[in-house]
Amino acid sequence: MSQPSNISSAQMATLFLFFMTGSSIVLIPAPLAHSAGAGAWLSLVLAWSMGAVYLYCILYLYRKRPDLSLLANCRHLFGQLPANIVMLPVIIVMFWNVAGIVSEIGLFFKSTMLKETPTSVVHALMFLMIALTARAGIVVIARMSALLLALMIVFIFLVLILVSNLFQPGFLLPILPHGIGPLLQSAYIAYGFPYSELIVFAFILQHVRREESRRLSRHLYVALTVNGVLLLVSILGSLLVLGPLTGDLKYSLFQLARLIFIREFIERIESVIGFSLIVGFYFKASILLFILVRTVVEWLNLRDERLFTLPVAFVCLLLSITTYTKESSLNEMVNVVWPLLDNLCYVVPMLLVVAATMLRRPD
Repeated sequence: MSQPSNISSAQMATLFLFFMTGSSIVLIPAPLAHSAGAGAWLSLVLAWSMGAVYLYCILYLYRKRPDLSLLANCRHLFGQLPANIVMLPVIIVMFWNVAGIVSEIGLFFKSTMLKETPTSVVHALMFLMIALTARAGIVVIARMSALLLALMIVFIFLVLILVSNLFQPGFLLPILPHGIGPLLQSAYIAYGFPYSELIVFAFILQHVRREESRRLSRHLYVALTVNGVLLLVSILGSLLVLGPLTGDLKYSLFQLARLIFIREFIERIESVIGFSLIVGFYFKASILLFILVRTVVEWLNLRDERLFTLPVAFVCLLLSITTYTKESSLNEMVNVVWPLLDNLCYVVPMLLVVAATMLRRPD
């Protein structure tokens, strides 16, 4: 590639944490609480466990062939044409996912801040920023991520601390009011978003500097653990304040920020959590767009990925405007269709490569 592409294992872990947490920390509480009620936190633990299994799988492939992406690994095992066929659904779903992330940004602006601004304008401006960020390369993205991730986490904990006087522990019971069925349904949602999505990092782990490869596993597991803690805190904080309303109020952390009022000195700070929302969506979309562009270029056996960033972003823009047109259909896609497609198009190809690697004799 024509641009620098080596980062440290800690930087890769930061990107991983941002990708896994960026948008999910605000979106996850509502659908999980809607399905499982006060047991939403338990469903998250189940989904997180599956994420840990998938992280082990992609790290297994990385240890076997640290210089190869998932696509290159697949080509090494099956040949170029079969590998291209296997990876085509992965690329298609990446297009769909990038469009979906930006559609969520547009929906957030439309329902909270920029109610009179056309959604297409919000999408276009967001995609322009995302494309320029992805075009700058993984080194620049990694350098930007640390500070913005820290700010996002600080703002979220600030909101939770300021609403702690409204906590009602009774809202956390009963844990399983309707049995285990709703709990598993809720875990299915969290499994599809965000934990099955971590498979995409198998396409860029080779960007870690070779001398730091031994520390990558530890750093990524720490990042996954921090992600689980952050999502757990977000769900518990929402349940403790909003109780049964958590499942009916989208962007629950944003709703919590609206409740903060301290003697006319601290009030109306939802813009703070709004900043966290925007940063989270923006960085997750930028990381995924970078992975998508790089994978498309590798799939087509091309060289200059910077040249294709804007065209790929434009295709994603068209998808975001034409595919996600209604909030109700978007919610159904995220909660039902998204986990199914991620499982079929991300997890299955990855497990196929893992199985073939295990069964193949050493080179």
